[in-house]
Amino acid sequence: MHDQGIEEYFAEFEPPEGFKAELLRRVILLSGGEDIVHNTIVRDVADQIPDDRWQTFATQHISIPGELSKPQPDLVVFEDDEDDRSGWLVPASDVVLLLEVVSLRSADRDYGVKRSVYAAGSIPAYLIVDPYDARCVLCTEPYGAGEDAEYEVQRTVPFGAPLRIDDLGITLDTTEFRTLPAITRHRRP
Repeated sequence: MHDQGIEEYFAEFEPPEGFKAELLRRVILLSGGEDIVHNTIVRDVADQIPDDRWQTFATQHISIPGELSKPQPDLVVFEDDEDDRSGWLVPASDVVLLLEVVSLRSADRDYGVKRSVYAAGSIPAYLIVDPYDARCVLCTEPYGAGEDAEYEVQRTVPFGAPLRIDDLGITLDTTEFRTLPAITRHRRP
């Protein structure tokens, strides 16, 4: 299937009930429901982002120019510019921060392909919260294109330590983030 056909197919694709679908570098991925710990972390992060300046959306698809990807991060943060947004895609150029909370099924994607896709989309800040390793990884200063895209700066803090997110002008309190026991150790650092 050619690239435009994949994008058209994905735009019309209806995942089975209870699943979400993402397009990541020409591959459509389905994932099921999330753990309560996962959803609590997403809520805790969203609650700490001031809504007088920022808008937050859970599970909103992102459009990334030059990438055959339509990811659906756990949380999307962009400046509250009071416009009348509509549609199912937020342009990457509007996004300030994306959050992914690691699950055992998503660890390699969150630390790998999504990190590269988000860097290729010049997303200023990408936050990975890992309840299995009890740590937060903040990636900033994206550079490069395609599969070679990466973040220049990576700051890692354990749960319980504050995490400064300069792009939002906040310090994230991670003391309430809950952990999950790792059944199978994921392969990412």
